[in-house]
Amino acid sequence: MNLPLHIARRYLFSKKSHNAINIISLVSVCGVVIVTIALVCVLSVMNGFSSVIASLFSDFDPQLKVIPRTGKVFVPVVQEMKRIRALPEVDQISEVLQDNALVKFNDRQVVAVLKGVDANYAKQINIEKTLVDGEFKLREDVVDYATLGIGLAYYLGIKTGFVSPMEIYAPKRDKKVNLSNPTTSFNTEYAYIASVFRINQQVYDDNYMLVSLDLARSLFNYENEVSALEIRLKEPADTDKVKAKIERILGGHYWVQNREEQQAASFKMMAIEKWMIFLILCFILIIALFNVVGSLSMLMIEKKKDARILQNLGADRRLVKQVFLYEGWMISGFGGLIGLVIGVTLCLLQQEFGWIKFGEGADAFIIDAYPVLVQFWDVVIVFLTVLSIGFLSAWISVYKLGRRWLE
Repeated sequence: MNLPLHIARRYLFSKKSHNAINIISLVSVCGVVIVTIALVCVLSVMNGFSSVIASLFSDFDPQLKVIPRTGKVFVPVVQEMKRIRALPEVDQISEVLQDNALVKFNDRQVVAVLKGVDANYAKQINIEKTLVDGEFKLREDVVDYATLGIGLAYYLGIKTGFVSPMEIYAPKRDKKVNLSNPTTSFNTEYAYIASVFRINQQVYDDNYMLVSLDLARSLFNYENEVSALEIRLKEPADTDKVKAKIERILGGHYWVQNREEQQAASFKMMAIEKWMIFLILCFILIIALFNVVGSLSMLMIEKKKDARILQNLGADRRLVKQVFLYEGWMISGFGGLIGLVIGVTLCLLQQEFGWIKFGEGADAFIIDAYPVLVQFWDVVIVFLTVLSIGFLSAWISVYKLGRRWLE
């Protein structure tokens, strides 16, 4: 039997002679419980928002994307492409050519991101899910069509059914600008609007325009080059394992990116926000655990006689100190455990029923309730943090402040 732990447990749950010690101990436990609940809930809500953002990007970003390490474009090597297509996990590969172009309609013009895609692109992502108007198509006979983001279409003042085409301009790569007649330095193509998509991400809705790969190559003066290969995997393929296989096939000349790496800046920003909030709540936890210092200090004063008796029975000072050290650790441990149970329960209920809404103006959001996603490692990190800070506060109380009463 662990004697110090046994005595500490008796001290924790026994009634003290001074009621103030009971109250301070209870306040200490409650403080740890409340902060632990806040840590679990805040981290889970941040995970929920990250999951929502990731789901929005997944409507437009491929599962895997191959881009060159140097330069803007590359020519897909036939042998490498065959080996990638032969992978059992690969479902579709779409060739993409993307660059900036000037889009003009009537008296309005804007620089947009022109994304040329092949016929496999409709199978690459669920494009039909994102359409708010029209039907997705790239070309019919000799007529080219374009699919615009909703913000870009609004800025140009265009929608499906218009009989006039858009004018698309891009500078000729192999010629210098003719200052006397600048229009001769641009390639020009025309496309009718076929549909409008909405991703609910400004970077796509306000800037992107989908056209056929042939139109993009003609506009940008390319023959068979691409700027990226977008890969769709079969379910339930492991994205990271397939990514590693493709990297081995392609060698070191290409980047193979998953969805998180394609939006690295956005996901890093969300991760920074999440852990900054975690640190702020940890400071609050430290303040809450100052109550442990007060509780242990008062308990050591009250149990000074018991400590003398233990020493007379043969206990050394180390054992006596361990009694109070364990008690301080149990205060934070029980508080953290209770807080975890309550916090995880609240998050799971919110995740299932969505009781807590955004309130007024919720119709402006794509979801009406706070998103929640409980992650196992976040729960573990919270519990270990509570135990660590609790142990530190107990150690300071016993080994720094308790010398005059225990020695």
